[in-house]
Amino acid sequence: MDWQGWFALGMAGAALILMSSGRYAPHLVLMVVLIALSASGIISAGQALSGFSNTGLITVVALFVVAAGIHHSGGVDLLVRHLLRNPKTVRSAQARITLPVALLSGFLNNTPVVATMIPAVHAWSRKIGIAPSKLMIPLSYSAILGGTLTMIGTSTNLVVNGQYEQLTGGPGLSIFSITAVGLPVAILGIAAILLFMPRALPNREDRHKFGSMREFTLEVAVAIDGPLVGKTVGEAGLRELDRLYLVEIERDGSVVTAVPSEERLCGGDRLVFAGDTQAISDLLRINGIVPSEHADEPSLSQHRAERCLMEAALSPQSEVLGLTIRDARFRERYGAVVLAVARGGARVSGNLGNIQLKPGDVLLLEARPAFVSRQRYNKDFLLINDLETEAPRHNRAWLSWGILVVLVGLAACGVLSMLNAALLGAALMIMTGCCSVGQAQKSVDVPVVLTIAASFALGAALQETGAATFLAGAILGLSKGHVLLALFLVYCSVSVLTEVITNNAAAVLVIPVVLSMTNTMGVAAEPFVIAVMMAASASFATPLGYQTNMMVFGPGGYRFGDFVRVGLPMNVFIGLVSVAVIAMVYGVSPG
Repeated sequence: MDWQGWFALGMAGAALILMSSGRYAPHLVLMVVLIALSASGIISAGQALSGFSNTGLITVVALFVVAAGIHHSGGVDLLVRHLLRNPKTVRSAQARITLPVALLSGFLNNTPVVATMIPAVHAWSRKIGIAPSKLMIPLSYSAILGGTLTMIGTSTNLVVNGQYEQLTGGPGLSIFSITAVGLPVAILGIAAILLFMPRALPNREDRHKFGSMREFTLEVAVAIDGPLVGKTVGEAGLRELDRLYLVEIERDGSVVTAVPSEERLCGGDRLVFAGDTQAISDLLRINGIVPSEHADEPSLSQHRAERCLMEAALSPQSEVLGLTIRDARFRERYGAVVLAVARGGARVSGNLGNIQLKPGDVLLLEARPAFVSRQRYNKDFLLINDLETEAPRHNRAWLSWGILVVLVGLAACGVLSMLNAALLGAALMIMTGCCSVGQAQKSVDVPVVLTIAASFALGAALQETGAATFLAGAILGLSKGHVLLALFLVYCSVSVLTEVITNNAAAVLVIPVVLSMTNTMGVAAEPFVIAVMMAASASFATPLGYQTNMMVFGPGGYRFGDFVRVGLPMNVFIGLVSVAVIAMVYGVSPG
């Protein structure tokens, strides 16, 4: 292997280290790698940009829009309303979630499925008296398992198939090629969830997440004839307090929420602050601030038409991650005020403004009612339980499901390729009004698209320079020519990579190595490609390994160790079952 191969291996190793550190976004790391490989001449401009025109990637983008059509038309809500009902036990409740979610995730991107289910399951858990911590991990795990049922179940399946087609020049796999493996694995996986997780999952009552409102809010008043009357909030020094945030002003029976700095104070105004309640003495030192006469009747506990309280979990894509609440400027950015933050099922105490935001944090927000409809599909966070929410529109729900059925039918019968069927489905979702053009644009996860496209450049470099052949030789050396052992090693490699970097990047990097290895061994590549797909999806051990795990992390009130305790055995079990099923389906012998 010449210097180009070592350079490509070095870039791959550096990318893995940077992505696994968690400090740099995977799409940024891989775009830098793409630029370095192209600028150094190791790959041509065409090879560097080939990922952006790959049929698998374009199919993924089209299916984002299809999922948005079902999501926005209320298609998932329609099914949820009929399926959840009133179970008597935790196991029964988990079954009502896992079975339909797995089926839905076989034909839809599982991210919007889980995003739609989270608020529904959260509200349902309160109604039936079962802690959300008993239900949210089964929701995520069933969505992951469902994604292995068909080729369109996850973006990883489509991307791997697209790269396999590109590197071999063959026709690729059909929509149900993975089903013979994915279906028995999903059935056994869901059986394991229902058998062990009712007892294994923690029982954290949701009502204890934030505790009493009195623990993090306080009220004072503006003296009727005091010096602050007529001054703005900013001039009165109430905006830049160290340990407290001004949440709302109650005045003459109405409420001013997300108070701007320019709002003028009036005598008798009732001011509600959030943060460190021990700082009330600092407030009362301000000339013109007096104790509230209504301390026994907290303002936030009263229903007001002008505002609503809601819980929202920060998503892994949120642009405020890593910022403190003060620096995130929720008032200007979202028109909302953060009252409290919960992490690991408990409220984060201390100075509210200095809390650094992390993925999965649950925020208790106060905002105007319009916030709910405006931010419902914002990728920065997931609304968990919003008060005074509008009912989903179901007038096009059945139409959106009909479009999906037609899409799958055309691809399954070979009338259209998966790419053309997905493009047709996306166009019909927009043309029929199941989702708007704006909603379609917002549904496309740009970081995921960039990660996938840039991964192709690194995969091409490994293939072109002989680095993939070098790595394939290392795996062959470990397997000593045993095909089944080689299959197991490939599965383990992808599974470990998926836990530390994104599943799409892990799969795309390994496929060139797999193809080189199968060529050397003289065996069919398809079982190894299916193994890569299964391993890249089967990420249960950490909340970081798969996006749906992080989505349920906050709403379920989980701690990192909860995922390790139930997810690590699940990883091992699904891995052994997957390799065994692949060996049986494809007749892979140990020799």
